[in-house]
Amino acid sequence: QVQLVESGGGLVQAGGSLRLSCAASGRTFSNYAMGWFRQPPGKEREFVAAIRWTGGSTYYSDSVKGRFTISRNNAKNTVYLQMNSLKPEDTAVYYCAGRERGGDLYSSGSYGVWGQGTQVTVSS
Repeated sequence: QVQLVESGGGLVQAGGSLRLSCAASGRTFSNYAMGWFRQPPGKEREFVAAIRWTGGSTYYSDSVKGRFTISRNNAKNTVYLQMNSLKPEDTAVYYCAGRERGGDLYSSGSYGVWGQGTQVTVSS
């Protein structure tokens, strides 16, 4: 059974950094694109970043571009989200997701596998 497990969330002051990890187990994700989404309190889930598993092309939302970096380690079946210059508006539950087939990388509906989420809280 496919599983995604996120880690690395926590409480940080504005301007600080965190690195989220997402470990995939159960099968090889070599053909998957991987994404990070977040859901702020009382709001809809939104796209943060994505990376194609082969080739390494990356995609970001405008709100995090230049501050967040998505990367992956294929040998470890792990994807990362390095978050710098954090702002209070980055506070959310962050989810890792896997997309096996085609579809809009920016759309949560394209992803069939999800982690349980990890809380990120940025204090002002």
